[in-house]
Amino acid sequence: MQSPFSRTAFDLLREQAARAPDHPAVIGGGVTTSYRQLADTAARVAGKLRAEGVRRGDRVGLLSNNRLEWLEVYFGAAALGAVLAPFSTWSTVAELEFLLDDAQVGTVFALSDYRGKNFAAEVEGLRLAGKADSVRTVVRLDGPDYQAYREHAPLAELNPGYGPSAGDALVMLYTSGSSSRPKCVPLQHYAAIENGFNIGERMGVSADDRFMISIPLFWSYGAVNALLAAVSHGSTLVLQGQFEPGGALDLIEEHRCTVFYTLPAMTSALLAHENFRPARTKSLRTGVTIGAPQDLLSAANELGMTEICNIYGQTEGYGNCCVTPHDWPLEKRSTCQGPPLPGVTLRIRDPETGRDCAPGEVGEILLRGYLTPGYAGDSAVANAASFTEDGFFRSSDLGLLNGEGALVYAGRISEMIKRSGINVSPAEVEEALQQADGVSIAGVTGVDDPVKGEIIVAFVIADPGHTPDLQALRQHCRGLLSSYKVPDRIFLKRELPLTPTGKLMRRELRAQATAEVAKDQ
Repeated sequence: MQSPFSRTAFDLLREQAARAPDHPAVIGGGVTTSYRQLADTAARVAGKLRAEGVRRGDRVGLLSNNRLEWLEVYFGAAALGAVLAPFSTWSTVAELEFLLDDAQVGTVFALSDYRGKNFAAEVEGLRLAGKADSVRTVVRLDGPDYQAYREHAPLAELNPGYGPSAGDALVMLYTSGSSSRPKCVPLQHYAAIENGFNIGERMGVSADDRFMISIPLFWSYGAVNALLAAVSHGSTLVLQGQFEPGGALDLIEEHRCTVFYTLPAMTSALLAHENFRPARTKSLRTGVTIGAPQDLLSAANELGMTEICNIYGQTEGYGNCCVTPHDWPLEKRSTCQGPPLPGVTLRIRDPETGRDCAPGEVGEILLRGYLTPGYAGDSAVANAASFTEDGFFRSSDLGLLNGEGALVYAGRISEMIKRSGINVSPAEVEEALQQADGVSIAGVTGVDDPVKGEIIVAFVIADPGHTPDLQALRQHCRGLLSSYKVPDRIFLKRELPLTPTGKLMRRELRAQATAEVAKDQ
């Protein structure tokens, strides 16, 4: 497909509205909104923001789940060249205090009734207490306050220099890391559009596709990945406020969704739901996921996403920097994260010596190309340590480039288990365990040991109706792994410590494993 002409987000929306004004842009909350309607409302939001004094470079906060209003504010702020700071709806008041101050937002759009929380009141309370000095205006996104934005006169054409440029920040996303505070990651208009388009190309999408979006739009996975992969192709977004498997199945079936952004825990939840039937997801064709090979194979074979893509990325690299082409053989897609996207360069470097690794050799993944210009706010102090002098980002992830130049992810540097002096990737052991009959999910970590340095401890969750034999599981691992990678201890658990995204919480897993080993001795 021909790439879009526009290099700023609001221009991209207007471009698609001009190309196909009545084509559905968003389906959500029982309402279908065309590209023309979304562009018109975003222009009105921009007009109201400008009337209130918001200008290019100013920061606009957003506390909302997935809904049409989220997109109206996103594109409305973009039209002015203001920078959107979408905050997680899992944020506590203490976390919001830091985020609002760090982002220096002036206007905050917030829900007043979301799952028992009143974000608008929390932000207003912080403002009145002098703990959010930058905040001037709090707008209730789900109340009459917001109607004034929707009904305002559309933004007039801005003179050159007063609106956004391609290199301006589109969003400031907050991502957790090794530090105690989340890092602020500015991402630019042109790079978000170009990288998002390239992701869509790898998935093989077109204007006829409908993207099922249950992942939060405030993640990079949503804000600069799924959203711009869809809009750059003129596709339709089908929004679920927050992921719930029964509702997701209903939306996929009702709207014949063809693209799904999923995660291993989401795929498992859909397949385990009492109302799941393969016929309900038969419209799905492509999409993206992370995880072990069996996670991708499960989405392909059981959800019917035969062209699903494996991915690797991070917020600093616009969500994804590697994606497997949708038309590769499924087995090939399941065993790697794909070649770099156009405009992205990868380097694999030995984290101890700093030398470049040969193909097939595991080292730290460094990337350059579509990349944040650097952390902002409080986390800007991390820039010197996070970027090389020649502009590569140090990911702290381990991986290798295979003979075809595709990336194979091996895990986080900090997660590696050093057993008897040999590095073991927990992801590799988890993959082996999850191939055993009766195993649903596995979590692997290291526990300090006076003889071996660390021992390998695995937790497994059984499929319903199964009780795996733990000795048989170790024997299963011996058939797939080198002897030094076989777990020393395996424990059967009912649940694992997971983030709201379904990722393992490695620190908590290690703490639990340490306690279990000590108790069992």
